[in-house]
Amino acid sequence: MVEKQRTIREAVSLQGTGLHTGAEVTLTLKPAPANYGFCFKRIDLEGHPEIKALADNVVFTERGTVLEENEARVSTIEHCLAALRGMGIDNCLIEVNGPEAPILDGSARFFVDVIKKAGIEEQDEERKYFVVKEKMVVEDPETGSSIMAIPEDGQAYQALISFDNSVTLANQFAQIESLDQFEKEVSNCRTFVFLHELEPLLKNNLIKGGDLDNAIIIIDKEVDQKELDRLAKLFNKPSVEVKSIGILNNLELHFSNEPARHKLLDIIGDLTLAGMPIKGRIIAHKPGHQINAQFAKALRKEIRRRQLKTDAPEYDPNAEPVYDINAIKGFLPHRPPFLLVDKIIDLQEKTIVGVKNVTMNEAFFVGHFPDEPVMPGVLQVEAMAQIGGILVLSQVDDPKLYSTYFLKIDNIKFRKKVVPGDTIIFKLEMITEIRRGVANMKGTAFVGDTIVAEGEFMAQIAKNKQ
Repeated sequence: MVEKQRTIREAVSLQGTGLHTGAEVTLTLKPAPANYGFCFKRIDLEGHPEIKALADNVVFTERGTVLEENEARVSTIEHCLAALRGMGIDNCLIEVNGPEAPILDGSARFFVDVIKKAGIEEQDEERKYFVVKEKMVVEDPETGSSIMAIPEDGQAYQALISFDNSVTLANQFAQIESLDQFEKEVSNCRTFVFLHELEPLLKNNLIKGGDLDNAIIIIDKEVDQKELDRLAKLFNKPSVEVKSIGILNNLELHFSNEPARHKLLDIIGDLTLAGMPIKGRIIAHKPGHQINAQFAKALRKEIRRRQLKTDAPEYDPNAEPVYDINAIKGFLPHRPPFLLVDKIIDLQEKTIVGVKNVTMNEAFFVGHFPDEPVMPGVLQVEAMAQIGGILVLSQVDDPKLYSTYFLKIDNIKFRKKVVPGDTIIFKLEMITEIRRGVANMKGTAFVGDTIVAEGEFMAQIAKNKQ
């Protein structure tokens, strides 16, 4: 099933205080076109500079993730992005009239609520995933933090947090097996801070907008009544108390492991900066915004590498082919020894993938480099052309009544020898729509993950003479 990209149906806004600046902020989510991604716009600044939500733009990760582009910054963006990703949104313009997103209650719950209010609209373009194909690990030896991604068919996240100086948070674990669980299991989990961290944060002009309603404050030291009275004054409260579970104020935890679940929220938000949803399992140990951003940058690097490299199609020899050799003979007039396709393993509207098993029994090896057998390049091109012919003929109602004749072959390149024992995977894709019976295609041939040949083909569909 092809998944389509999604955006919100209409613009929605919410207001609140910035956690670190204390500024009153209005944030507006707006629909965006397919392939737009997420982008923040500082509408309070001259020229309304835009800041793409990409790891390349991360400039600071102390107590929140800060992005900078076009000489403009926006901070504490992870909860908003987590809500968008968690609700299956791919494209959204995020306008904000201040330097940071509002902290609200310290979770993503209110962002989820306005997304649901706006409604979700499916778009025409297919959703693109970053598919984890092999284990990826980023580690920080200084903090002991690490994030690992492993291949898995789904979108799973798990986090283990451990704080040596805290009885309350000595170890906590949280996981979700699908982003379908985000709203119910993660979105309302609030940020947390240790009591000993409050004073330095305040002295560094951070958490100006913090209060007892938007963070879980973990007690990690002995406090007497005098200290509690001072903290109450600090947060403009008549009084505060310590609950038996080691929390400063009267907040009731949504889950016993709410801090660990909030770490999942942060990971989902920060890894949104990779630029596309991730298909695989993310395993985080002692995560934080710094290691999250480092991992998002590693994902961005791998995404760019893959974009420069054409990936070989997946080939499962145990899977039932789309067309076996007998079905192929119904499409093509070729017969052995000049039928150079063994099976078709994938056929879409504009692409086709075929397989050729190269053996020493091929007739051409008798005379072509018999002492060092190499499959002739021209026959690799012919195999590509035959598979391209099947793609073209699949567009007509009765393929047996038609043939394809190639008018032009361009930009042929041979990159590596093909020898007996190799299995060549050919991928042909339409470059343009078929017009007046003429099709233009690009062909690529792989052995394993290596491209061995490529070229461009122009073919004419012609009705057979009766």
